[in-house]
Amino acid sequence: MRNHLRTAIGLLAGALLCAAPQSWAAQPAPAPRAAAAADPAYEVLVFSKTAGFRHSSIDDGIAALRELGAAHGFGVDATEDAQAFTTGNLARYEAIVFLSTTGDVLNGAQQTAMEQYIRGGGGYVGVHAAADTEYDWPFYEGLAGALFRSHPAVQRATVEVEDRAHDATAHLGTTWQRTDEWYDYRTNPRTTAHVLASLDESSYSGGSMAGDHPIAWCKDYQGGRAFYTGGGHTDESYAEPAFRRHLLGGIRWAAGMTEADCRPETGYRPLFDGTGTTGWKQAGPGGFTLADGTLSSHGGLGLYWYEAEEFTGDYSLKLDWRMSGDDNSGVFVGFPASDDPWSAVDHGYEIQIDATDAPDRTTGAVYGFRSADLAVRDAALNPPGEWNTYEIRVTGERLEVFLNGRRINDFTNTDPARSLRQGHIGIQNHGDGDEVAFRNVRIKAEGGTTPPVPRSGEVRGVGGKCLDVDGAGTADGTKVQVWTCNGTGAQRWTVAGDGSLRALGKCLDVSGGGTADGTRVQLWTCNGTGAQAWAAQSDGTVRNPQSGKCLDASGGTWNDGTAVHLWTCHTGPNQKWTLP
Repeated sequence: MRNHLRTAIGLLAGALLCAAPQSWAAQPAPAPRAAAAADPAYEVLVFSKTAGFRHSSIDDGIAALRELGAAHGFGVDATEDAQAFTTGNLARYEAIVFLSTTGDVLNGAQQTAMEQYIRGGGGYVGVHAAADTEYDWPFYEGLAGALFRSHPAVQRATVEVEDRAHDATAHLGTTWQRTDEWYDYRTNPRTTAHVLASLDESSYSGGSMAGDHPIAWCKDYQGGRAFYTGGGHTDESYAEPAFRRHLLGGIRWAAGMTEADCRPETGYRPLFDGTGTTGWKQAGPGGFTLADGTLSSHGGLGLYWYEAEEFTGDYSLKLDWRMSGDDNSGVFVGFPASDDPWSAVDHGYEIQIDATDAPDRTTGAVYGFRSADLAVRDAALNPPGEWNTYEIRVTGERLEVFLNGRRINDFTNTDPARSLRQGHIGIQNHGDGDEVAFRNVRIKAEGGTTPPVPRSGEVRGVGGKCLDVDGAGTADGTKVQVWTCNGTGAQRWTVAGDGSLRALGKCLDVSGGGTADGTRVQLWTCNGTGAQAWAAQSDGTVRNPQSGKCLDASGGTWNDGTAVHLWTCHTGPNQKWTLP
């Protein structure tokens, strides 16, 4: 039933293996960019029978789905006739959309046909009141993920996008402002489904799910795929470009046209959530640009590594990545702290991202040690231009690699000079022309972590001058400036584990927690607030994440005594700093 033509096309477009292996250190000419292959033609059944409340938006929903199908290569059959639910008829479709169905809409034989369809690999898409359907059919409750309990009035709310790799949500920002009728559900689907988006209950009135309010999710279910979105009550929803793209992504995934990790996910904490890069450090040339919650590689060969913690036990690392074309990058684990990117190569392990290298050096390989299971990898891999998700699971000296939820590699370290159980993690910027993006780096560490040893020394800025506390004063509000480096305590700064920069027992501070250009940066008693958090960026700037602005030497000439302040980041020479 499941159509795998797209996988084969994607492999021909973006994952053919080269005859000759390419060195990790090579700097090849930029390869041609591979466009994502179009989906093969397929069919979708839209079912909108109602035995309870009937939404006026159903007609708009059907029209929108027909337009999406015409634009994206799938045919749409729309019906309210439950007699369409026979084994033979359902076999024609790659996905079935329950469009705001309500009440009991299928009899026993029709339910059996639907169960057989799903167990045979079929896809389900539930829209809005699909959760207000078939309360007495346990199979359907599991398929939908959760059933309707109540709702407040239609109103505007903030949708928090938890997964920006799934095709239904990759086009969205970290938050999404929408007006709709926001359902509360009888159960929380988080433990049985992968939550793609949830509601900020503080942003509207009437939410009653105790602050954890999933509103869109996906799951693998009894051999098939199930996607649900709580949006779609209003007629206007189906004219919203972002909501239409959300529906398209759900249909594409349910129909098997794109892959995603839809396993339940709980207990992870962010190492990079898109809002800042505190704790990360660049080793070697090139770096990563942060925009739209995404780290994008440029130049190299270098490594962006998480300096803030060293992982010393079992853990599961997840991150989302996307190639632009035939690009090269990788994820490193188990290496010691170092400003030399080759230390990670020599002492750790790389899980490769590269469409066209030798089997032990292509996507999913433990670079130079073990090829991925290429057949499984190929079936799980999205082509260039689309997002993929890695899980890198370390258990003792065993390293398992999952791509979009499917295990593609299983490697055991036997080298006594290396250890997976102790080390840092990092992502590679391979070289000019290699464009690989990363989102949502998160970890669930079951072992311990070792915090970094605070680093102390000079902070050097424009013209080789040092960040300096005026007159070595210690009073709150003392001016911070640039001054010729002189080795005194007024120029000795400590990079602390909490993201603060400390000198003379006090912290570098944004006056009043301000955000305006020109806000004074001063010395102040350490208080753990966002006004005292600083994050070194891969472009050499030092950013205050709370304001989103940079530490800046004021003016256009920088003499001894030039004050520092907060300013919009522009990467000019007066915003470049070298930390200890």
